[in-house]
Amino acid sequence: MKLSKDQINSAIWILVILIILFTPIGFHLKVFVGKLFAGNADVVELSEQKTLKNYNWNLVDLKGNELNFESQKDKVVFVNFWATWCPPCIAELPSLVKLHNDYGDKVAFYFVANDEKTKVTTLLEKKNYQLPVYFEISETPTQLQSKSIPATYIINKSGNIVVAEKGAANWNSESTRNLLDKLLLE
Repeated sequence: MKLSKDQINSAIWILVILIILFTPIGFHLKVFVGKLFAGNADVVELSEQKTLKNYNWNLVDLKGNELNFESQKDKVVFVNFWATWCPPCIAELPSLVKLHNDYGDKVAFYFVANDEKTKVTTLLEKKNYQLPVYFEISETPTQLQSKSIPATYIINKSGNIVVAEKGAANWNSESTRNLLDKLLLE
């Protein structure tokens, strides 16, 4: 039985789709594509900005130290929800690392992992990322809840959520840096 060109092409496409869906190669391909298409985050229009009403949110870091988010009132805060199994999350991590390296002493960064601690630690060590990673031990404030990850929020000193981005973005962009600089001066 001889296969036609169309049948061969269909078989190749099916094989490619199966590889993308069910192998680690597919995960890395999704990360690569995510990096290619990650745009800049948009600032929420002033009239549509929500104010974080409840800062009572308990987190625990990788070393087991507990933190109440209440301590972050009156600061510029950057919150990113992510997981190691999420290709868009992994795609944006390099830009987040660069931004954190430059602004980590001025902006309060919270990388909230929706994952197992061992998987997070393994990834951070493998990539040599130094990030302040936290896990939730109480319910997330309503204004920061999202049904998808990555989800990233930038909160100004007055508690207004000025960025609420769902999906991967290039966080090491000039526009994000300009926004953080502006927020720090307020």
